[in-house]
Amino acid sequence: MADQLWGGHSMVAPLRRVLVYPPVPQDAAVDWEAFGYLRPVDHDMARDEHETLRQLLTDAGIEVITGEIDSGALQDAIFPYDPSYITDGGAIICRMGKGLREDETALNEATMTDLGIPIVGRIESPGTVEGGDCLWIDRGTMAVGRGYRTNQSGIDQLSAMMAGQQVEVLAFDLPYWNGPSECLHLLSLISMIDDDLAVVHKPLMPVALVQLLEARGIEMVEIPDDEFVSQGTNVLVTAPRRAILLRENVGTAERLRAAGCDVALLKGDEISHNRTGGPTCLTRPILRSVEG
Repeated sequence: MADQLWGGHSMVAPLRRVLVYPPVPQDAAVDWEAFGYLRPVDHDMARDEHETLRQLLTDAGIEVITGEIDSGALQDAIFPYDPSYITDGGAIICRMGKGLREDETALNEATMTDLGIPIVGRIESPGTVEGGDCLWIDRGTMAVGRGYRTNQSGIDQLSAMMAGQQVEVLAFDLPYWNGPSECLHLLSLISMIDDDLAVVHKPLMPVALVQLLEARGIEMVEIPDDEFVSQGTNVLVTAPRRAILLRENVGTAERLRAAGCDVALLKGDEISHNRTGGPTCLTRPILRSVEG
């Protein structure tokens, strides 16, 4: 992969290229309550917080590709992790489980095409898959959460696509939690921090996934229970045991540091907490350098 500009079947290998979409002013017809936000959008705050995120990534030596949202109606498009997924072969275009996000897939596909990344598959109706439900456990194993955003038809399609790249897709049922009106992705419950380390919220994790991690000798750092709502498990890894997480998660940061991790904290009052999407959601990794 030395000359490749995309790929890396990993959540933790050194991040080399990443796609982000800065927020745009909302369309007058946009209803923040319909999007499930906690309060009306503060665009100036969102712009400033996103600029800080981009600077953190740049300071880490990562090439930041800044896309452009082409509609003020696409307020969730600042979360490019969900509408597409990068594999060694190219991009898979997802099909969103949240109706207000359907048009984001076309935006992501156009960006991938502009970047010269081939499209190796598309999730078709009635299937749905969102990137936030997809977790690389290792180069040959992807865990996928089955819930309100990703359904069995989508998982079947994704499994067939990834089989051609020698990747096994394992599906795990997500809990009901607060129901379909609130987003619960698999990555709401777990982030890989290194090949043998994960940060987790065990009370809501599928038992079979916990057992799989234990069987593979993957250590689990449990977040404080009260940091689940502040997205303590939503951790963006820039290199093994180097992570960005939201600043409210002080206990999680302390536990990760005790496990030998380097942690940077991000202010995300508008881009994350109001819209319930953390540092991972705000990025679409394009290239992670996996050795071997």
